[in-house]
Amino acid sequence: MRALVLDIGNTAVKYGLFEEAILHDSGTVAPGPGSVEALVQQLRPDHAILASVAEPGSEWVSRVRPFVPGEVLNFVPATTALPIRNSYATPHTLGADRMAAAVGAATLRPGADTLIVDAGTAIKCDWVEGGHTFRGGSIAPGLRLRFQALHTFTGRLPLVDLPPHGDELALTGTDTTSAIRSGVLLGAVAEVNGIIDQYRVLSPTLGVLLAGGDAGFFLPRLKGRIFVIPELVLIGLHRILVHNVER
Repeated sequence: MRALVLDIGNTAVKYGLFEEAILHDSGTVAPGPGSVEALVQQLRPDHAILASVAEPGSEWVSRVRPFVPGEVLNFVPATTALPIRNSYATPHTLGADRMAAAVGAATLRPGADTLIVDAGTAIKCDWVEGGHTFRGGSIAPGLRLRFQALHTFTGRLPLVDLPPHGDELALTGTDTTSAIRSGVLLGAVAEVNGIIDQYRVLSPTLGVLLAGGDAGFFLPRLKGRIFVIPELVLIGLHRILVHNVER
């Protein structure tokens, strides 16, 4: 089965082309309908699934459907059939990316307890119990949101960003910029490490999967064995599509 996965965000569309269970091609395109339609026509999938945090998914389905002979699935966590159990108390408020990542974790680690750390605009830590049940987790501001909050809600603190790649991150800031970086960045690392430690008490065999745009920052600073899976959401969306096509 040739399947196209589309993760539609506000500023970009991430895509993955799967042949059976193998991810053969992935990348990003602009979120405009023209670029997405051109991508679908170029890749010619048998089936497709999309998850949108921008425009309603139904609008994207109508644009994609003319170019896909088989199933075109609009992924909605509260209503779409899933290959794992969703025990979230309010599934209608659950982001498609969180649920897709959970399914991706269960696909990669069947039968195993897994904590997903998705470090992007928000830092999301989600627990998949036994490879079969999404239990929920935590959502906190991402690194850039923390920098922005300090600048926006104070009178004099400057807007700071991540240091250049390779620069040392000082524990003790010697000026305002380095002090903000220490507080925001090392504080976020301590927060995530603390969450990981608490989940490891619940499950000593816990595996940790790291994804998101800031995964590279967190990887060398998190404790224990961490696996970076940039395509985790794409893998999960593909598994959801296969589950629905084969029902």
